[in-house]
Amino acid sequence: MLNRLKKIDWLMMLILILLMGISTLLVRSATYYTEGYSNKDVQTMMFYGAGFAAILIITLFDYRLLVKTWYVWYAIGIVLLVAVYLFAKPINGAKSWFQIGSFLFQPAEIMKIFLILAVAALMGRRMGDPLSMRKDVLLIVAISAVPFLLVMIQPDLGNAMIYVFIVLGMLWIGNVRYSYVLIGLGAVVGGVILFVTLFNTYNTEIKDFLTKHDKPHWYQRINTYIHPDEASMDEKRQVEYAKIAIGSGGLSGDGYMQGESKNRKFIPYTYSDSIFVVVGEEFGFQGAAVLLLLYFIFIYRMILIAYQCYDRRGSFIIIGIASMVVFQIFQNIGMMIGIMPLTGITLPFISYGGTSLLLNMMSIGLIFSVRAHQEKYPIET
Repeated sequence: MLNRLKKIDWLMMLILILLMGISTLLVRSATYYTEGYSNKDVQTMMFYGAGFAAILIITLFDYRLLVKTWYVWYAIGIVLLVAVYLFAKPINGAKSWFQIGSFLFQPAEIMKIFLILAVAALMGRRMGDPLSMRKDVLLIVAISAVPFLLVMIQPDLGNAMIYVFIVLGMLWIGNVRYSYVLIGLGAVVGGVILFVTLFNTYNTEIKDFLTKHDKPHWYQRINTYIHPDEASMDEKRQVEYAKIAIGSGGLSGDGYMQGESKNRKFIPYTYSDSIFVVVGEEFGFQGAAVLLLLYFIFIYRMILIAYQCYDRRGSFIIIGIASMVVFQIFQNIGMMIGIMPLTGITLPFISYGGTSLLLNMMSIGLIFSVRAHQEKYPIET
């Protein structure tokens, strides 16, 4: 047991501790003047405490058992996604959470790990040989499409997009043929062009349809992103105020707990999805750069561990997790500065959120399990 724990990457653990401190301070600042939200910083520390315990437990567990039984975890995840859509009560217009007392559990979060295990198991069968389009790529796309569609109808565009980038990241290092990559890129580019064309052609009809089905915010977010100059101030208010607040921080920021009286009060969920606004406003470019540097080192350590694995399935798992974290960082910060559409994606290890934080911590435990259960064999070529 002690030998396994000694293989934990302690630099990553140190960064997690630093991120815990940063997250707690930012959540406190974001909620200090908001009635009814004053204890979210304490809850963040509690979630982190549970997360560190989960890391230690998962590190000791052999990840290869999880990979071998991937179909069980995948099935459990699908059942949870179906159940949350059928039985959960809508929150903020989405049926995405089970409410257990005061705790909200989001199955779409835990499905990320289950999907990574499934794709790693299927890709691992090839033992390093190029992936077959019919036996591998199409099968992986099929099993990924099921949770993607179930999450889209909740609706939760943010987590659905994460599934896509997890699979793309894993396929990229899975020895996929370049011809398949070109086909995939062509399909994505073609799909985007087709979507924009249809959106522009049937703009009014799409707006009426989504409004009729109680999803006007979908139209507003898409229209604001595609036509920012035509969107009304009400439609682009959050992004505009976010950019103003981040820019107002300048080089060194306004100072800790000094941002609430300015533009930030017009931005919803500054303790969660919009927490990067607090970073930019209170700590400026320097604070944002330090946070991104911590992320860079953190992801670099993940890739290094993946490179040192002799078991390709372990490498695939780590790359899947790294792809998930990288996309969440890019999407969360990107939507706050106007280069990505608004979605409900949290900033990893920083935003308030029990399920998302615990999922991220469990993912790190899975990385440490991969590192701890590598016997002294040469890396496969």
